[in-house]
Amino acid sequence: MLLIADVHLGKVSHFRKAGLAVPPESIWKNYEQLNDVNAYFDAESICFLGDLFHSTINNEWNLFVDWVNQTDADIILIAGNHDIISPQKYLDIDIPVYSEIITEGFLLSHHPQEREGLFNFSGHIHPGIRLRGKGRQWLKLPCFFQKPNQMILPAFGDFTGTYFLVPKEEDCVYAVTKEEVILVC
Repeated sequence: MLLIADVHLGKVSHFRKAGLAVPPESIWKNYEQLNDVNAYFDAESICFLGDLFHSTINNEWNLFVDWVNQTDADIILIAGNHDIISPQKYLDIDIPVYSEIITEGFLLSHHPQEREGLFNFSGHIHPGIRLRGKGRQWLKLPCFFQKPNQMILPAFGDFTGTYFLVPKEEDCVYAVTKEEVILVC
């Protein structure tokens, strides 16, 4: 199972419709990344951990339906706070929608949660890390943020922001670069 959080499909069209000058190329970047990661892992199923679509249905919905029809993997959606499209629309294209899934000691959710005896995979936060260089420069990267019983995934979407979390001693941070994922602390 491939876990993906916070794609925010439709966000570019949503902002462009409101008159904001957002480059439309970001729409295609999300699908390129989805195709690349799906081909790399050859997943039997893809579980979106919320915020798959940013808002109401717009012209990007048809692109998503086309992508679903070309994807061999089973697709599941854990509803996030931005997933306001009717669950029936997803069911119509064979995507079940859940509020959470508990399986084999894992809790899959959109919002980070701590539950006794379960390891939580979630999104929602869009975690990032700031790394300071010797010349006072800063590098800002998305990251996987691991707590003892939880992994918060970075936002997958091309047109999303980051929230900089401060790791505690027991936390691990895995920075995401264009080439690799690097353990930072």
